[in-house]
Amino acid sequence: MGTYRAGERIGDTQHIAMPEPTPPRLRGRRWILAGIGTLVLANLLAIGAYANSRFAPDNENKPGRQDAVPAAIRDGGPLVDTRAGRSVSHQVPDRTIVLTFDDGPDPQWTSQVLDVLHRHGVKATFFVIGSQASRHPQFVERMVREGHEVGAHTFTHPDLPGMAGWRQRLELSQTRSAIAYAAGISTPLLRLPYSSGVDSLDDEHWSVVRAAGGEGMVSVFDDTDSRDWARPGVDAIVRNSTPEAGRGAVVLMHDAGGDRSQTIAALDRFIPQMQQRGYRFATVLDAFGAVSPDLAPTPVSRADRVRGGLLVWAIKVSDGTNWLLWALLLLVGALTLIRTLVLFGFAVRHARRRRARTWSWGAEVNDPVTVIVPAFNEVRTIAAAVRSLATGTHPEIEVLVIDDESDDGTADEVTALGLPNVRVVRVPGGGKAAALNAGVALARHDLLVMVDADTVVTPDAIHKLVQPFADPGVGAVAGNVKVGNRRRMIGRWQHIEYVIGFNLDRRLYDTLRCMPTIPGALGGFRKAAVSEAGGLSRATLAEDTDLTMAIHRAGWRVVYEETAVARTEAPNTLGQLWRQRYRWSYGTMQAMWRHRHAVVEKGASGRFGRRGLPFIALFSVALPLLAPVLDILAVYGLFFLDRTEALVAWLAVMVIQVVTAILAFRLDKEPLRPLWALPFQQLVYRQLMYLVLVHAAATALTGGLLRWQHLRRSGEVAADAA
Repeated sequence: MGTYRAGERIGDTQHIAMPEPTPPRLRGRRWILAGIGTLVLANLLAIGAYANSRFAPDNENKPGRQDAVPAAIRDGGPLVDTRAGRSVSHQVPDRTIVLTFDDGPDPQWTSQVLDVLHRHGVKATFFVIGSQASRHPQFVERMVREGHEVGAHTFTHPDLPGMAGWRQRLELSQTRSAIAYAAGISTPLLRLPYSSGVDSLDDEHWSVVRAAGGEGMVSVFDDTDSRDWARPGVDAIVRNSTPEAGRGAVVLMHDAGGDRSQTIAALDRFIPQMQQRGYRFATVLDAFGAVSPDLAPTPVSRADRVRGGLLVWAIKVSDGTNWLLWALLLLVGALTLIRTLVLFGFAVRHARRRRARTWSWGAEVNDPVTVIVPAFNEVRTIAAAVRSLATGTHPEIEVLVIDDESDDGTADEVTALGLPNVRVVRVPGGGKAAALNAGVALARHDLLVMVDADTVVTPDAIHKLVQPFADPGVGAVAGNVKVGNRRRMIGRWQHIEYVIGFNLDRRLYDTLRCMPTIPGALGGFRKAAVSEAGGLSRATLAEDTDLTMAIHRAGWRVVYEETAVARTEAPNTLGQLWRQRYRWSYGTMQAMWRHRHAVVEKGASGRFGRRGLPFIALFSVALPLLAPVLDILAVYGLFFLDRTEALVAWLAVMVIQVVTAILAFRLDKEPLRPLWALPFQQLVYRQLMYLVLVHAAATALTGGLLRWQHLRRSGEVAADAA
């Protein structure tokens, strides 16, 4: 066995210092910023949920006990004043109609209502919902500018009696703040949600009326309900809105909450009809000002308008965030559907072609092969890996172990095997790429296989892996790598990911001739292709992806041989998994950036650039980065939207995952038993991969650097192979 001593030079291989890792202070700042961003998003979603509360039309609730409501109030008029300890009510003067509109403003219907009122020269009172006033402050400003009155209808239209006192006060104060920002006034008028006439006022609502009086607000009920919310027809709305002969009335209509076209048409008929009968239309202040002169709105201070502005913009930003999330959800859904259909189509096509009796790469390849195994402190796994490689069925195999300054006896473990076709070469510690370059320079044969030191191959894996080299245009071959340590849940999850996410994708990339990565665990190369690609570069942390892309750009074809099977040791802990995938993700982004010019090049390089790079960008970077939207909106839906709809949507995504998994496992001839862990993978593992990719993307964008990292080995795969 040969030995290469530290400090010597092999060909063009030399020791190059790796960049320093990202300073801990910068990493800490990133986590702090990520935490702040998460909190901001959570708050915006909570604001959106609060501001988007669903509600039913008014006048639907039946009254409860009325023991505490004074008889004078129940039998009195629609204006109830409980300010300063009073409990008085007032009737509308005869032949006076107070038109009131609830639940607005609405961008479609409020403007039409205002247009009708303006056309007939009539003033009305609008009881606005604070959240809607925050979204459409221009309509509130127009109401006041055109002489109409504005009152509060709470911020989210809740049933106030079922809420704590602080929440009741918040509903009122926030609505008044939104009105203050929109129109520069403070209004004393209030209409409770789900209220009707004073005769239906029960004890619970009476307590709210009294509490509102303590906040300086006067409650306005209705005594004539148009029932326009039920859309009974224009004739019925006009009939329902008409007061008894000669009597005054507070008429309830709506300028939001659904299709208000019947309301618009009824108004155009109702107003002139009532005017012809001698009725006048008045605001609440006009109708009751004589008996309660302090109903007029008052100007607000600059500080009040600023507070209202902060509230309004919080709602606007929250709405924008919700809109963006739903738009991203549609994008994720479209990309997922496209990816699934494309994968299904091309993977099945690939499998049928390879399984056909007429399929062949050409004449059988029996040329000698050099297997390069880079190793750094792999004493637990190296013996099993080397033994599986050296005793393979291929006619002539040279195993070249490149010991990257191990200090745990890795080289001695290989030497102790006593295998005649195995060499150990010790090189200065320079990382995996440098070790592989040394192996390429020392290889005795033109066909190379690169295998990780924790990987055990099947006896015929090397022979099958080199068969595609019967085609002189093939420069590299990807093997079928499987997870060997599947006893623990985390290993089982990675096994599912390897079969679905890696090998199924490789069938697609092979068909499109744009394979982006030859796995470091098992890959075959022509030495000439590696040389033309410039060898393995240390410019990225994903040396296998970078080399594969460079081989494409050099004009060689890269293919996938699914029958060449290897079992590798996957990380056993979440921490190790994070470090591995972080390096992979970051390195892939580096490689994509390094080879970005392939997009505009011609020939094989341009084909890879215009096929492979967009696929990677869309389905390996963009889609995983956007995929958390599914989980965010699923959780959001469970708490704030229709739970059944949210659950059905999540299950639909789960079904797609299961169908994809079954297809991938069948194509790879894997038993389906491990798929029982798939639902748990969707709840835990997938989210971890999101965070890893986000972390890698943040590092790439900020220019952070990272060392090549070594993972602790359990030796489970090696033990199983013994």
